[in-house]
Amino acid sequence: MAATEDPLRCFKAYDIRGKLGEELNEHIAWCIGRAYAQVVQPKTVALGADVRATSESLKLALALGLSDEGVAVIDLGMTGTEEVYFAAQYLAVDGAIEVTASHNPIDYNGMKLVRHNARPISGDTGLADIKVLTAQLLAQPFPQQAYQQFCQRATSLAQQDSLMCNGVPYRKQCILPAYIAHMLSYIDVNKLKPMTLVVNAGNGAAGHVIDAIEAAFKLQQVPLRFIKLHHQPDATFPNGIPNPLLSQNRAATAEAVIKHKADFGIAWDGDFDRCFLFDQRGNFIEGYYIVGLLAAAFLQKFPGQKIIHDPRLFWNTLAVAQQHGGVAIMSKTGHAFIKERMRLEDAVYGGEMSAHHYFRDFAYCDSGMIPWLLVAELMSVTAKPLSVLVQDMITAFPSSGELNFQIAKPQEAIDLVRARYLPGAVSVDYTDGLSIEMAGWRFNIRSSNTENVLRLNVESKGDVLIMEQKTAEIISILTEAE
Repeated sequence: MAATEDPLRCFKAYDIRGKLGEELNEHIAWCIGRAYAQVVQPKTVALGADVRATSESLKLALALGLSDEGVAVIDLGMTGTEEVYFAAQYLAVDGAIEVTASHNPIDYNGMKLVRHNARPISGDTGLADIKVLTAQLLAQPFPQQAYQQFCQRATSLAQQDSLMCNGVPYRKQCILPAYIAHMLSYIDVNKLKPMTLVVNAGNGAAGHVIDAIEAAFKLQQVPLRFIKLHHQPDATFPNGIPNPLLSQNRAATAEAVIKHKADFGIAWDGDFDRCFLFDQRGNFIEGYYIVGLLAAAFLQKFPGQKIIHDPRLFWNTLAVAQQHGGVAIMSKTGHAFIKERMRLEDAVYGGEMSAHHYFRDFAYCDSGMIPWLLVAELMSVTAKPLSVLVQDMITAFPSSGELNFQIAKPQEAIDLVRARYLPGAVSVDYTDGLSIEMAGWRFNIRSSNTENVLRLNVESKGDVLIMEQKTAEIISILTEAE
């Protein structure tokens, strides 16, 4: 489909992501800023942007659109998504937007939008309305000259200074010290034992936060040592797009853990709202088992509380909740949906197997920094390596990990899989895609909300062979559908 037929394909189920030029540009960003202002009706909005080459220009187009509607703007500079979430809680603002395409290809960019106190804006909570208004506003020409003048003034603006744009203030503000203090409030730093950690920012936005945490640890004489990989932000992503969910992107972290005899390794995606962990042997730990580990830790501190999980893999999470007297509740996949359900249930923690982890005390938002801090504390308190902490869960519920397939007609492929397994199903669920439970194993297959792929996850109850056989069986069905 030509871009002129649908100029707003960048609007997804719970955020905005599109190919640069064709689906997202400064004109569209300007219109989104104006539409956001009209729908949310804020007085002040905080803006942040990741390291991508176009993120700054798109952010300034957003800022101009907001100011055209009489909205004051606080520019946070280069940030990860969770820093914008924190700003929406910490500052006196009515909403916030992060310009990011996370782990999408280099020729993409996007946005994540929230209201006051980081309440998510998804398709049914305002994003659809913003899309409608954006489409209408696109009929108006982009004010190129005013935009260029604003960019020149904004670029030359010093930190903490402000200027007036369309009669409302635009100012730059650093919230990093307050954000770091909040991150460290989740642990007792006095409990941390001497450790060496490999940290891989993937040339994304995480590096400056690690530096700030390292500086805070040094002041408090916390004995953690960081081995930094791909640390500097670089819009060209010389080491590949940061997405450790893909197996081909894990080798550098794993090898560094082994080389430096580190206690564990951490890698982030581009906007660091997800973190991925490696044990002391360099083995990648599926996010599914980190969900179980953190769920157990929270339920030990808060007995009887609720834990939110996604439909892809969850038998281990159910077992953990039952073991610790908690309540596990399923939500549709995706950060906006998880957050909405967490607020509804007042859940203490939520986790997705894709390495998104959500915390009640972080306004129910996801963080890529809090999880590894909690794991470091847990390892220190238990005196157990990460491999030991997760081994029983991996043995009890072996899983395939998420497998992705490029298929021309995804719904037809899902229908083929459903037809194959429906006759013998113990249960069927359509919360998100197709989930079928069989005797001793289950799977979920769904279309991605952010990419043109089918995602498959398979797990079993203690039988690795069955999990592997059934995974291969479903793959063969999907291969035939291509």
